[in-house]
Formats: sequence, C-alpha cells, structure tokens
Amino acid sequence: MATIIKSSSELRKNYNSIAEICRSTKTPVFLTRNGSGDTVLMDVETYNKREDNLATAERLLSAERERLNGVKGYTIEEFEQNLQSVIKKGSVNG
Repeated sequence: MATIIKSSSELRKNYNSIAEICRSTKTPVFLTRNGSGDTVLMDVETYNKREDNLATAERLLSAERERLNGVKGYTIEEFEQNLQSVIKKGSVNG
C-alpha cells in the first residue's frame, strides 16, 4: 500500500477526488502544509475499523498485563463449566 500525500491547498481545490481516493483505496491520505506533515484524512469505514482494532488490541494488552501480574484467568473448559452452571441456575429460577 503506497503512501498518498497531498497538499492542503489541493484538498481545498479537489476535495471530492481526494475523498474518493480515501473511500476507494481504504488508505489514509496525508496532507501537508508548507511542505510538512499536517493532517491525515481517511474514510469513515476505515477509521471505524481502525478504532475497533485499536480497542481490541488495548483489551488484549490489558489482559496480558493482568496475566503477567498473576491475575487468575480461566481455561476454556472452566469458562464453559461456569457458563453452563449459570444457565442451569437461570432456567431453574426463571
């Protein structure tokens, strides 16, 4: 995926074409001002996907930190047993 760089003045002149580049390539467009990096433009779908991926990575990192600090986790088998127990209790009380 190639980096796309445009000037901020080009954005003012050609917003629709630059927005279309973002939507069609799913690639951010880097905008410059006076020759230096200034802003990044991306389509909403790509932004939302990126935010979801970052949130997932953050949750995984947090869980890994907890594991390294000795917080007890559960195996899949233990989780399934606990889940089945809760379901049984709920069906008896419901």
